[in-house]
Amino acid sequence: MGREQGAGSPTRRAPGDGRSYALVTLGCPKNQVDSDKLEGTLAASGYQRAASAGEADLVVVNTCAFIEAARQESVDTVLELAAARREGARLVVTGCMAERYGEELATALPEVDQVAGFGVPITLGTKPGAPPAPRLDLLNLPRPAPTAPWAYVKIAEGCDRSCGFCAIPSFRGPQRSRTTRAILGEVEALVAGGVREVVLVAQDLAAYGRDRGGPLPADERIVPLIESVAERAPWTRLLYLYPSDLSDGLIDVIGSRTGVPYFDLSLQHVSKPLLRAMRRWGDGDRFLGRIGDIRARFPAAALRSSFIVGYPGETEADHDQLLGFLADARLDWVGLFAYSAEEGTHAAGLEAAVPAGLAAERLAEAQALVDGQTAVLRHQQVGQVIEVLVDAPGIARSSREAPEIDGIVHVPVELEVASFAKVEVVGVAGPDLYAAAVA
Repeated sequence: MGREQGAGSPTRRAPGDGRSYALVTLGCPKNQVDSDKLEGTLAASGYQRAASAGEADLVVVNTCAFIEAARQESVDTVLELAAARREGARLVVTGCMAERYGEELATALPEVDQVAGFGVPITLGTKPGAPPAPRLDLLNLPRPAPTAPWAYVKIAEGCDRSCGFCAIPSFRGPQRSRTTRAILGEVEALVAGGVREVVLVAQDLAAYGRDRGGPLPADERIVPLIESVAERAPWTRLLYLYPSDLSDGLIDVIGSRTGVPYFDLSLQHVSKPLLRAMRRWGDGDRFLGRIGDIRARFPAAALRSSFIVGYPGETEADHDQLLGFLADARLDWVGLFAYSAEEGTHAAGLEAAVPAGLAAERLAEAQALVDGQTAVLRHQQVGQVIEVLVDAPGIARSSREAPEIDGIVHVPVELEVASFAKVEVVGVAGPDLYAAAVA
């Protein structure tokens, strides 16, 4: 199941008083930000977290609709929570699936009391005949006090690109950037509440501000924004960078100002013909060149990317080219996905579909390669002294690990939560490290 925000809160109400909630989040960090904003709205309405979803008066599921596997997980989670909720509790489905398949979802899941798309207020009670409430601006809603020493901050909503495989613009809409003032106000509040790492997220992060049109003020662009956030937070991390926008200035500010030389590049493939079929920019040689530039300037940089296998028209030569790139690039973290046909996208109408069995074979082959590389890279860190941020008792991360996405660093439980500490890596278990405290 997804991340449950209703559990473990120090301020809880007893079940049955009508004012307790549980919020389960599925999908990407951008969904997590939306959940944080929903949680703030529920708190403002007098709701407090329940000890678990099974004890809550209101259960909210923030769904993901990116690919078929994510949609199935969302449906399975809703059904599981419907079966486990206590008598009289309301079950609400929101997020991407609610926005994309609202009426269809409501019909298919009679167990659900409300299907609420983006910005539609959750009905906190049954009031027959009540007029519909106005839509909420999730992007700029206030959020509750932080519960961890890191936090996602969404700087824009939607996307103006037309990638062949992606349906997100159809239900998230065109890009809509927040003002720098609003973003920095949120960052300052989070840092005052104990946040030590701010993770900036958006569908197209480097395009921040372009949707406003005309010449942009100097402080309403991505590089000055990063600089301003980095002045307020010890660590500033960026997730999702489109490769054509990875300018020298952006590389320099990430590598030298954020405290986190971590580059999350949205590459998707390396075959030039296939990337054009995806309506994407670039090719493997350009990507390797840019990765080489980053490592030459910042040898300690960590790099992550994601790739799709089995896109319509992908040949064995395309796949071999991807394997060769992965072997040469030696990325720290790699996400691999089999192509999923999405209704309404350019790719859904393409011919030369790759059989599902062949796509699965290609996925397994690529996964085995990158898993082996990750293991080697992690073992190379044994004996090194690294700085970590302690997220929870016994759990920490270095600048090389994004929260909830990459591996973690197991540290002594006595290290103070929300503190930075020097530790020595002493062991490896899969993607995770084990470390001992350094005096």
